[in-house]
Amino acid sequence: MKKMLLYLLEPKLITFFGKNSYHKSHFMQDILSGLSVAIVALPLAMAIAIASNFSPEKGLFTAIIAGFLISALGGSRFQIGGSTAAFVATVALVASKHGYDGLVLATIMAGLILIATSFLRAGDLIKFIPYPVVAGFTSGIALLIFVSQLRDFFGLKIET
Repeated sequence: MKKMLLYLLEPKLITFFGKNSYHKSHFMQDILSGLSVAIVALPLAMAIAIASNFSPEKGLFTAIIAGFLISALGGSRFQIGGSTAAFVATVALVASKHGYDGLVLATIMAGLILIATSFLRAGDLIKFIPYPVVAGFTSGIALLIFVSQLRDFFGLKIET
């Protein structure tokens, strides 16, 4: 049990390079892959920050820091992680009610919940959620994002 726990907590970056499985020939391919991911991820992160009522710089910082953390601590050699538009509605709501500090606290709490979920192997329960529920949830988020951007699209200034 102790060996398994240490394996789960060991950063994947260490195990990846420790096995001598990385070759210099892959370096250029990895650089090009990183650039292509950045071309998509950085503008998306800025757009998500704007949609969440934050400055684009905060979106950039978040994407860059998260990219390094995900690559260092993630569990897959081929993992791409970063901002996702599905959280715009949640982030905007938390930020509007509790500010930036509340958002940071909520992020830390979400991370702890994900770690607990991982240890309990509760992710296996996702197979019991019907596809229409997932599709409806995703469509609802897309609709919220679309409606929230209409003001900027039409150049409207709404007084609050």
